[in-house]
Amino acid sequence: MREYLLTLCVTAAVTYLLTGPVRKFAIAAGAMPEIRARDVHREPTPRLGGIAMFGGLCAGLLVAAHLTNLKNVYEISNEPRALLSGAGLIWLLGVLDDKWGVDALVKLGGQMIAAGVMVLQGLTILWIPVPGVGTVSLTPMQGTLLTVALVVITINAVNFVDGLDGLASGMVCIAATAFFMYAYRMWFGYGVEAAAPATLFAVILMGMCLGFLPHNMHPARIFMGDSGSMLIGLVMAAGAISITGQVDPDLLNSSAGSERAAVHAMVPVYIPLLLPLTVLAVPVADLVLAIVRRTWNGQSPFAADRGHLHHRLLEIGHSHSRAVLIMYFWSALIAFGAVAYSVNSASVWVVLTIAVLSGVGLVLLLLPRFTPHAPRWAEQVFPPRYRRGRRRGAHAAGGAPYEAAADPERTAGEDDPQEADRESVPAGFHGATAVGDRSRLPQRRRISTHR
Repeated sequence: MREYLLTLCVTAAVTYLLTGPVRKFAIAAGAMPEIRARDVHREPTPRLGGIAMFGGLCAGLLVAAHLTNLKNVYEISNEPRALLSGAGLIWLLGVLDDKWGVDALVKLGGQMIAAGVMVLQGLTILWIPVPGVGTVSLTPMQGTLLTVALVVITINAVNFVDGLDGLASGMVCIAATAFFMYAYRMWFGYGVEAAAPATLFAVILMGMCLGFLPHNMHPARIFMGDSGSMLIGLVMAAGAISITGQVDPDLLNSSAGSERAAVHAMVPVYIPLLLPLTVLAVPVADLVLAIVRRTWNGQSPFAADRGHLHHRLLEIGHSHSRAVLIMYFWSALIAFGAVAYSVNSASVWVVLTIAVLSGVGLVLLLLPRFTPHAPRWAEQVFPPRYRRGRRRGAHAAGGAPYEAAADPERTAGEDDPQEADRESVPAGFHGATAVGDRSRLPQRRRISTHR
């Protein structure tokens, strides 16, 4: 565990330290596209954050290769090298897209090529355990097709959910944490050495997201772009393929002691790819809904719009930060709930806890619809968001209504989406701006030298 913590810290530190220089490079290279109609941010923000995340990935793999225990992963498996090859291709494709833009079909082909490179180096699904049937071996063609499909779905699911500051990196970090707990239990709890690469991939993915998240929280100073979202999606898919399609279920049966205990121990593995889909349930659900919505409206499945789950949260009335936290909550509930169920699937308390927390999540989700208003005589006691009246000096100034900007947790245009377009951005330095104010001194008149 100490070696995993060291790998995590090195990956996070390298990613964090590289993000600052990468941001300056992105500004100098002009990787700051204009704000589109579907964007939530209101100022041009540099991209190419995936460069720093790829540097963290390389650092984590390099450090793990020189540690006493983790270096055995490189001796028993070629999967770390396969991951680095596929990650390099998908990262290069993302950098080109962040700078110049790449057609959606070209990106889809690049994702399939990156997945095929990993398959050629041994990172593929070999068999699937099916309840009531047993272990079903796959032909090389079947394993390749299933592996490529899982990689493409996971990459695009993460890419689709990358719409708010800190959303994709935080959700993937939560999923990677749950996945690390599961993979670590498979390796050390049941002695399955084939789960070691997936455990390493999960801890490196955690470090990449944790190192980038401080720069990407609202207001974001830099975006990860497609170079980052596709990269972390591919790393997540690689871990899922490694532990789900290459861990022999017979090893779990022999270590569990009985067939019934083995079934309870490997619940997430018994149904093909169940755990990887549960830890990415929210992004995958957003992906499926987006495809259905766009196809129903006669649009291309790759056409961008403002109908994602995080956009709906903003339309309901949640602020930017609250929308991100709500998405974090549901991702953690589904991911850690699946891990808890795999540990003790016969416990009623696990199901009850998940049900209660789901009810709490629904209440938080619908809270803006039922926001209470404090009585006028007690408005000074409650936070500004619960006040219906106007500010004391507003009546004297002509009855100007209470400004939503007085509440630090409330974003402009929260009640009226069109108000955000009319309101000007306040002056000063912001996290998304390339350069702050030139001077805080008042403007001086230019003195003419002509007589």
